[in-house]
Amino acid sequence: MELKERFLQLCKTVNREGFEDLLEWLEKSDFYRAPASKVYHGSYPGGLLEHSLNVYDELKRLLSVYPEVDVTEETVIISSLFHDLCKANFYTVEKRNRKNDEGRWESYDAYNIKEKFCYGGHGSKSVFILQQFLKLTPEEAVAINCHMSCWDGNKEVSNAYQQCPFAWLLHVADESATYIKESTK
Repeated sequence: MELKERFLQLCKTVNREGFEDLLEWLEKSDFYRAPASKVYHGSYPGGLLEHSLNVYDELKRLLSVYPEVDVTEETVIISSLFHDLCKANFYTVEKRNRKNDEGRWESYDAYNIKEKFCYGGHGSKSVFILQQFLKLTPEEAVAINCHMSCWDGNKEVSNAYQQCPFAWLLHVADESATYIKESTK
């Protein structure tokens, strides 16, 4: 199944006011063709979409290992598929030069960040964008906000993980997708 088709199949199961507006916004954005990062994981067209689905798969796997963390499928879908929503309309493509294997200069396309809307950190910006469309549960907001752990400057992340173990699972799923599943490509 094509990645976008799978993504939309999962989204069809979400029954939350404003969700259709979010999907319309995604269509107008570059979400489906954006990279997941500038040079690391998923730094190719569609990398963000693929990464989001990988995080969903990893989160589902982790929840099967930790059945005591009880959340709805809707919460799993929203938290995993939209944890990096801040990366939509975030990257630009620019030309750079490098020496090829023969020692000759060649031009290539590279991603760069062009922040159009500065709003806190990575997680908080994703929460902010999502809340323009739908009301998040406290678990969803904490999980998305804290998915970067302390890398986002959040000094209270340990307390957040204690209060909301689902947030820790989203963080682990994100890192597992990034450093294990996607690094083998």
